[in-house]
Amino acid sequence: MSKDPERPNVVLILADNLGWGELGCYGGGILRGAATPRIDAFAKEGLLLHNFNVESDCVPTRSALMTGRHPIRTGCQQSVPAGFPQGLAPWEKTLPEILRSNGYISAHHGKWHLGDIEGRFPSDRGFDEWYGIPRTTDETQFTSAIGFVAEVVELPYIMKGKAGTPSENVHIYDLEQRRLIDEKLVECSKDWLSRQVKAKAPFFLYHPLVHLHFPTLAHPDFVGKTKHGEFSDSMVEMDFRVGQLLDHIDSLGIADNTVVIFASDNGPEFRPPWRGTAGPWSGTYHTAMEGSLRVPFIIRWPGHVPAGTTSNEIVHVTDIFSTIASITKSSLPEDRPIDGIDQTSLYLNPLEAKSPREGFLFYIKNDLRAIKWRDWKLHFIWEPEVNKSSGKLEAPYLFNTTRDPKEETDILAYNTWVAQPMLKMRAAFEKSLRSNPAPPDPLKTL
Repeated sequence: MSKDPERPNVVLILADNLGWGELGCYGGGILRGAATPRIDAFAKEGLLLHNFNVESDCVPTRSALMTGRHPIRTGCQQSVPAGFPQGLAPWEKTLPEILRSNGYISAHHGKWHLGDIEGRFPSDRGFDEWYGIPRTTDETQFTSAIGFVAEVVELPYIMKGKAGTPSENVHIYDLEQRRLIDEKLVECSKDWLSRQVKAKAPFFLYHPLVHLHFPTLAHPDFVGKTKHGEFSDSMVEMDFRVGQLLDHIDSLGIADNTVVIFASDNGPEFRPPWRGTAGPWSGTYHTAMEGSLRVPFIIRWPGHVPAGTTSNEIVHVTDIFSTIASITKSSLPEDRPIDGIDQTSLYLNPLEAKSPREGFLFYIKNDLRAIKWRDWKLHFIWEPEVNKSSGKLEAPYLFNTTRDPKEETDILAYNTWVAQPMLKMRAAFEKSLRSNPAPPDPLKTL
């Protein structure tokens, strides 16, 4: 544990598929049948962002967070089944790896989804220890599915590992364990945090929750709590689990020198009965709509980030990488483009400072779907709902996301000037892609 204000401890809690409109502090909560008092109270202790943006689904967002680089650079562009090449190439530098170079110790408790073989587990990519799932949660349905044939698939497991030793299977990840896993992950993080208090090194805890990924099933203690079904019950459990972590940080007396971030990896689920909401924004994850891009983000750093503040400045998930590096005085890699921008100045003075980021390009797999710049959004492929695409547009659609948050009225014909700065962003990024390609991933080039 660090007491040095120049090298604060960092706890990053990442929800899975939590839409912008679910939490009480984002206009949801009891309106969604699930009060979220712990996260709502946490939001009042720091800065809440209204315009924090992520990638299209789990793998791209998590790779962007871990490397500070867009997935189109790293090749981590989509979720793929077990047995197929996946994960971050060894050449990529991860957040815990750059923190380790600065004397930090780190742990991962939760969903990884950036590699499921030796050499690509969290304990191989900078984390000193880990416990959780290497891939994703829909796999819990495998063993209960009618007609399931175990011999033709790789079974999903909850796993654990430590740096320098092979990771090992702990338990089949089935529907029973789906209900129990977030409780177990909190137990792991609480135990690890308690051990760090006795150590002198600064620490980084990455706690990617399993909730609210489908199948969205609550712990038995929470089933029926809301009387609005499993999804709302799971929301209440998620809020409780975050509260457990915050309470433990407070009880250890380390809150004052610990940066705590709570965010989501993606917009809401689109599949019933687990479909979520993005509040005033249209769309779900796997689209380029604002409901896919914008998700919750809250940061608390006592004495540094002012309490009870909000901002609508643009921030991107890659910025987490660069900002944590800045806050911890850790060095960024200098041999590759880093897309993340240091947002420390915004976090420390959100009422007056502007984000140094004006926008970003949004890809799904290899396709440039949209460009976001200031209050404007330019769509090149129109897919307002998953699997309902109109294909590539001959004339792109332009929306002002302040005046038209649901992206309903194309106004490009009256605002063609906006295309100039946007297309300049595109040209600069594409030039960077050509000039600075990542080395081929040996797994993905077989």
